[in-house]
Amino acid sequence: MEDKKRMKMALRIALAIALLVALPIFTPDFDRSELLPDWNSSTPLWLAAAVVLMLGSFWFATLRWHRVLFAFDVTSARHRLFSHFMAGQFASNFMPSSIGGDVLRVNRLRRDSGNAPGAFASVVFERLSGWIVLPVLTFIGLLINPGLRDRGAATSVAVVMASITLFGLVAILVVVSNPRLGRLLESREGWTRYAQALHLGADKFREHPREIVNVLAAAFAYQLVVLTAAACAAEAMGIDQIGFTAILAFLPVTLIAQFLSPFGGFGLREASLALFLGSLGVAEERAIALGLLLYFLTLVASLIGFPALVLGAARGGKLIDEDELVGNPLET
Repeated sequence: MEDKKRMKMALRIALAIALLVALPIFTPDFDRSELLPDWNSSTPLWLAAAVVLMLGSFWFATLRWHRVLFAFDVTSARHRLFSHFMAGQFASNFMPSSIGGDVLRVNRLRRDSGNAPGAFASVVFERLSGWIVLPVLTFIGLLINPGLRDRGAATSVAVVMASITLFGLVAILVVVSNPRLGRLLESREGWTRYAQALHLGADKFREHPREIVNVLAAAFAYQLVVLTAAACAAEAMGIDQIGFTAILAFLPVTLIAQFLSPFGGFGLREASLALFLGSLGVAEERAIALGLLLYFLTLVASLIGFPALVLGAARGGKLIDEDELVGNPLET
């Protein structure tokens, strides 16, 4: 198992590097000097603000998780959830597995609450709420700024990706809310555990409809803080061709695109930003550099999760492998 993980990590790093190398190779007149910001007295301030906002976004993500748990009748203090969330962030960004952070969160919340179905389903539903918000933000940005609606391929790709994501999520929620599906999924194993979790979540939110508003409000707050951090990062890079509405319209679909990459978003994130921001006059090198900077800022902000990871393990919250959840985590 350890050899397999090391091979996965090595392949992930190698392919990520290959994707990044390919971008300048296939970009005419690529200027590597443009990858670095025009350093001045305000650059450190913008970078510091971006890191602080990224940390703040993690708190709003924890609040979103807390509101989901309220609907599941699972009680946990916010500071404990924040500790679990940050430990998960560190695991996701620095450990070999791409989903190890969520597995860790489920494991530790299950240990705290004794509610295995609620712990697993809450993490799945919390993730889903974020996906619902992202395409909505793109449409809001395009609605606010008419000038972003005629950017050729950039606008078309953004609208198509946001539409497919939103339609797909709504369809999934409608399907998993069906009581017959719930009975069909009972005692099933493998990937259907995610559908079981969504079905359980849909039932819980029917019992607590007001919590839907609270969860979505926290989800919007989380994503808006992330977008504001990205705006600060753009200022640090000296990218002055875009405003916040452009970030509002195009960054959410970039976040959707990077999820499709099994390599931490490398390559797809940078290529997406080159497409979207390039339509606004931003040099491709700058757009690529912004993508790398956003990833670096996430890593820096995630570092505070290391103490939570270590202290939680010392208290019996060891990091478990995702294979341990292959059976049926929704069983008590």
